[in-house]
Amino acid sequence: MNPTLATHNPATGELLGELPHTSSHHFPLIFKQARLAQKLWAEKTFRQRRVHLIKMRDYIRDNADELARIISEDNGKTRMDALTTEVLPCLLSCDWYGDNAAKVLAPERRNPSSLIWFGKRSEIRYQPLGVVGIISPWNYPLSIPFGEVVMGLMAGNAIVLKVAAATPLAGKAIERIVAAGDLPAGLFTHIIGSGSAVSTAMFENGIDKLFFTGSVPTGKHLMAQAAPTLTPLSLELGGKDPMIVLEDADLERAADGAAWAGYQNAGQSCGGVERVYVHESVYQRFIDLLSKRTQNLRHGVPGPGFETDIGAMTTASQRQTVASHLAEAVSAGATIIAQSQGPAHGPGHFHPATLITGVDHTMTLMREETFGPVIPVMAFRSEDEAVKLANDSMMALTASIWTRNTGRGKALANRINGGVVAINDHLYTHGMTDLPWGGPGESGIGRTHGPEGLKEMSKTKVVNWDWLRAKRNVWWYPQDARSYQAIRHAIDLAAPKSALGFLRSAAGLLPTLVRKMYF
Repeated sequence: MNPTLATHNPATGELLGELPHTSSHHFPLIFKQARLAQKLWAEKTFRQRRVHLIKMRDYIRDNADELARIISEDNGKTRMDALTTEVLPCLLSCDWYGDNAAKVLAPERRNPSSLIWFGKRSEIRYQPLGVVGIISPWNYPLSIPFGEVVMGLMAGNAIVLKVAAATPLAGKAIERIVAAGDLPAGLFTHIIGSGSAVSTAMFENGIDKLFFTGSVPTGKHLMAQAAPTLTPLSLELGGKDPMIVLEDADLERAADGAAWAGYQNAGQSCGGVERVYVHESVYQRFIDLLSKRTQNLRHGVPGPGFETDIGAMTTASQRQTVASHLAEAVSAGATIIAQSQGPAHGPGHFHPATLITGVDHTMTLMREETFGPVIPVMAFRSEDEAVKLANDSMMALTASIWTRNTGRGKALANRINGGVVAINDHLYTHGMTDLPWGGPGESGIGRTHGPEGLKEMSKTKVVNWDWLRAKRNVWWYPQDARSYQAIRHAIDLAAPKSALGFLRSAAGLLPTLVRKMYF
């Protein structure tokens, strides 16, 4: 009997449904059909592919409220959160990739790098990878995988998708969106099952590239799985993202921004604020402002209205991780300054929004990804100290700098490790389809979104030709003293000692070139 996956509303414990696992016996057929469909799909023009994306966009527009409800119930976030950070980015991605893929992936003429190659011409072509695998997380169960689905399709690939086991209804919603696009049969498949079993099946069936978003340990495990076949990966992993508040910052805006980027989605954002560093001269003022915002947050079961600002965490295990990090910090001397008032009892996975001070970098709370609604704050004395603290992490997905002096913020951004450094804002660039997303270190490998994401969904091919139509190259057989001397002249031509030396090298090279190439 085929096993099923039960899914529950993390805010209420309500059973939302049970979905059958995709049988492992079907995997070879799924990949065979995907490859057949991809060959036909790759022959379509970008304009023809765009037509299918516009149908998906229109479905998202017409069903935006229903999609927000599904994501809210499946993940635990509020419907406003789901609409803003999930549904809207999906709609925008259809437009941007549909409008820009042809330009980004158009053949590129490359000029010769030296006079030595004056007879050669080159063209860079971006071709589909084939069948692309996507394994996505539960924190943004619609927008993260769907953006990659759209990128892959516009680049000419077939897609095999596996969403997180905690949010399978988001995967079913993606199925309906894609179905509205009237794609060729087999071009897109959503697989339901355990992550390890599905990733193994993808490698065993020759997936051409795997895009994974999730934890650092799982990313490293996938790299080990990919090694025997050298299967390329794109990994978007953890974030321990710093926020730096300078002494000239607009503190009201900074406190509002910290509350949003630290507590939104119950803190379950890899690009959210996980550490705050505030200049000592404005530290207490900032703490007072953020304390009020933390206490005033409305925390509860998401519904169709706007009674709540924060919903539930998605999984019990993640809530336990957050509680563990917090308890360890308090036992080591940290102080909880303010908390939101969430449901005290019930089956939901609720954790209060928490502002905490007295922290330092010996604490797990400041070293590892907490991934929950906790904002730890430290004071600093100088920019150098702030940079040192911000960069004291193996994860460098995003960061933010808060100052009234944009020029100062831009200069400081050069010193901060991160794939994205925002000034006077945080946790929004993932929704800007034209910008690349990803970071160095243990934040991952590769980029998604934007032109960079489209090229990650492609393989590069160079087509090179000789417009001089020579019979042979000067270095071909038979080799002789003249050929050797011609190459010596070419070296002097590429790096001449003087203008006269350049002319002498050209004069010495030309006769041998003509003799060897045409006679």
